[in-house]
Amino acid sequence: QVQLVESGGGLVQPGGSLRLSCAASGIIFRLYAMGWYRQAPGKQRELVAAITSGGSTNYAGPAKGRFTISRDNAKSTLYLQMNSLQPEDTAVYYCNAARSSWSSWGQGTQVTVSS
Repeated sequence: QVQLVESGGGLVQPGGSLRLSCAASGIIFRLYAMGWYRQAPGKQRELVAAITSGGSTNYAGPAKGRFTISRDNAKSTLYLQMNSLQPEDTAVYYCNAARSSWSSWGQGTQVTVSS
């Protein structure tokens, strides 16, 4: 059974940093493209950053220059380092694993940026 478990969310002040983790089980992690998405209240879920099985990365506009996605295939874990956080980054952040037409989601972790 596939499980994606996010952690590392919380409350942070504007300008602060957080590192999110997504621990995967039930899949051969290194074969899957992975991504971080977020959903703010009243808004659609949107891509934050993605990383292919080969390690190529892609960032949505708001994440460029502030966030870094990475993966540790030996630990079956995906990371998102988030720096210079702003109130508009407040959302539930979700981990996604995808391969061909299959994908799976984690349960999400709340990130709140507020003073």
